[in-house]
Amino acid sequence: MGASSLAALALALGSATALQLPRSARRARPATTTMAVDGLRFLSPTGVVKCKEAFGTPCYVYDAPTLVARAEEALAFPNAFGVTVRYAMKACPNGAVLRLFESMGLHFDASSVYEVRRALAAGIAASKISLSTQQLDDDFGDLVKEGLKVNACSLAQLEAFGAAFPGADVGVRFNPGVGSGGTSKTNVGGPSSSFGIWHEDFDEVAAIAGKHDLNVVRVHTHIGSGSDAAVWQRVSRMSLDLCERLGGTVKTLNLGGGYKVGRMAYEQSTDLSVVGEPVKAEFEAYAERTGDELKLEVEPGTFLVANAGALVTTIQDVTSTKGSEAGNDFLKLDCGMTEVLRPSLYGAQHPLVVVKRDGTLNDEHKPYVVVGHCCESGDLLTPAPDEPETLASRDLAAADRGDLMVVESVGAYCAAMSTAGYNSFPSAPEVLHDKDGNFHLIRKRSSLDQLTMNEVDVDLSAL
Repeated sequence: MGASSLAALALALGSATALQLPRSARRARPATTTMAVDGLRFLSPTGVVKCKEAFGTPCYVYDAPTLVARAEEALAFPNAFGVTVRYAMKACPNGAVLRLFESMGLHFDASSVYEVRRALAAGIAASKISLSTQQLDDDFGDLVKEGLKVNACSLAQLEAFGAAFPGADVGVRFNPGVGSGGTSKTNVGGPSSSFGIWHEDFDEVAAIAGKHDLNVVRVHTHIGSGSDAAVWQRVSRMSLDLCERLGGTVKTLNLGGGYKVGRMAYEQSTDLSVVGEPVKAEFEAYAERTGDELKLEVEPGTFLVANAGALVTTIQDVTSTKGSEAGNDFLKLDCGMTEVLRPSLYGAQHPLVVVKRDGTLNDEHKPYVVVGHCCESGDLLTPAPDEPETLASRDLAAADRGDLMVVESVGAYCAAMSTAGYNSFPSAPEVLHDKDGNFHLIRKRSSLDQLTMNEVDVDLSAL
């Protein structure tokens, strides 16, 4: 789908019983959580069936009207002297999504040189891309010459940039000493995190910048995904202090992203209009104190795409271990950690909705444990919250083999974190869903030939 067609599309547009999986031979202990029965977000029951008929299952679906609405919210982020919204493309890097956001005026945050090149291949200008990476590859200089902005994330990176581009403008990512995330695995600030230059190394930053006559024009901080709003606001003040210590060279403060998104009915999402107002006031106070009117950059990823995504799957088997005291009824899907890794990795929660094969909903409910198709005991769609090793049943509509299940809120860090290839399962297709209920294919399902195409024969007699 080209940029013009995407721009047109943008306009058209219970009860749960948990069992601890044993780390050793000890018996599992029961626990209890409560979750409401979930409903479909943007697909209709008949639309779910239509998607399966057109593309098979599993299949990722992204809702274009939701993407547009979230982008509009981000572009309205409170600011004192201007704001640039950079989409954290690692959340969902499909080229069609990138082009849709670019058509609305968003810029982009890349986490690797490969992501930069992927954005370029999608038609995004290098001047609209900022790179903050753990691995600064040797060819970064070619991209800088095209207009790429670099935020040095370590002293070594700053030295390498200065050696390659003496006298140039550069950004610096600091670890402000404080972090906050939805889990310890998504916390990217504080002493337990390697991301960014430790704030106590400020003098070394100044020394390297002076050695190469660099102008530090951007300061970047990021504390984690699903971060606490109060901690985020506190870090914004600390980041402004770093800007002031660098003197008048800094023109932009990038405060990262990581805004909490409520995937489940009981979770709250960050209100950008609320969280941004105190930060706007801090920028205004900074300008009064220093005379410098800093531009603001934010880098939402999850906020923009998480609840705009759904995974349409088929219930390929139903089984039970209810003969045991600790038994469960299981729904086995034709997807799993190959498509939605977050539950197995973080104990993350995703809404699950059963749709009957004829496109209707069932009012009868019962508790199920929902599992994936991988030969892996950790391939679990219903872990207890934040406990990836704990089985939890979920109240769902009574289901039969061949019915469909929609895994909601998979727009962020699902297709992008796919473990496709494990058990040799192919990657699932991706489609855009418009306001009229039409589907637009934006990525084909992969094939077994594609999984094996880079394998090379070896002469076994030589081994």
